[in-house]
Amino acid sequence: MEFLTEFGLFVAKAVTLVVALIVVISVILSAAQKDKGEESGDGELRVRKLNEKYRRLRESLEARLLSEPDRKAWAKKYKKDEKAKAKADKGKRKAGAEPADPKKRVFVLDFDGDIKASDTDPLRRAITAVLSIAKPGQDEVVIRLESGGGLVHSYGLAAAQLDRIRSKDIHLTACVDKVAASGGYMMACVADRIVASPFAILGSIGVVAQLPNFHRFLKKNDVDFEVLTAGEHKRTLTVFGENTDKGRQKFLEDLEDTHVLFKEYVSERRPGLDIAAVANGDIWFGRRALDVNLIDQIQTSDEYLIEACEHADVISVTFQRKRTLPEKLGLATSAALEHTVWKVLSAFRNQKIQ
Repeated sequence: MEFLTEFGLFVAKAVTLVVALIVVISVILSAAQKDKGEESGDGELRVRKLNEKYRRLRESLEARLLSEPDRKAWAKKYKKDEKAKAKADKGKRKAGAEPADPKKRVFVLDFDGDIKASDTDPLRRAITAVLSIAKPGQDEVVIRLESGGGLVHSYGLAAAQLDRIRSKDIHLTACVDKVAASGGYMMACVADRIVASPFAILGSIGVVAQLPNFHRFLKKNDVDFEVLTAGEHKRTLTVFGENTDKGRQKFLEDLEDTHVLFKEYVSERRPGLDIAAVANGDIWFGRRALDVNLIDQIQTSDEYLIEACEHADVISVTFQRKRTLPEKLGLATSAALEHTVWKVLSAFRNQKIQ
């Protein structure tokens, strides 16, 4: 145990030194890059055909199950077929031939939400690109959504971006593998159809706000804190000042009004939902969510997309912003710190087991 304690102290000192160096380097690099303009923080649209991804996975496994001679023959035939296919496609493009019955296209978008819905801007750009070519009434958009919710205005904007898809008469499907709660469900309910895995968490149609108050602590230490406002409701509750019953009541009224807007938003997009029964802030796992009509189907996103590949071109579209060097260094430091913490915790756990 003494060794583990000393090891933990050593790791803490080393991490502190590394973080300090990273901060200094980041500040210097940020100062050097601040005049490069907004373009350096821009990104690029990445497009990937998932039909090819799943096909190659299948073919790779099939090839590994063959004997060595059969595998070589298979590889030779595969290369020949690929070459012939590429040549045929090139000929069609040169001739300007259009397929008589064009395949349906399924555009796959991703949203990984934090409390600020930071993924909204990449989502917005990807949606803009898709809407520029998607055919109403024919193509489909699938949003793979993971979020436990966050700030009301941030998730309101994210949901409004998805509303753009439905307003263009393009079928929208939301796939939830882990969680779409609160603001996450606000986004999911926009879809024409919600597909969730058996134990995905859904719902939490409610509003919460919490903040500490240090007024009594400051008063005990003879520290005055004044809040000056112009407008009766400019500041209803404060962290350091003395809160009043009138202020609390106004704050609660605002929360309730936000909840009403949330319920109206969900009801408009899922009219068959008994909103009074599910808008109490509770959550449901996938199978239970199906029972109360929060979702339409139990299925993982992989199952849904693999099935779609049988009758459509399935295309992943993502917008990835270029990260600056300080951001990359910050991410690397965060990953290293997380890895170190987990190693220390595992060492303590193993010591207790022994």
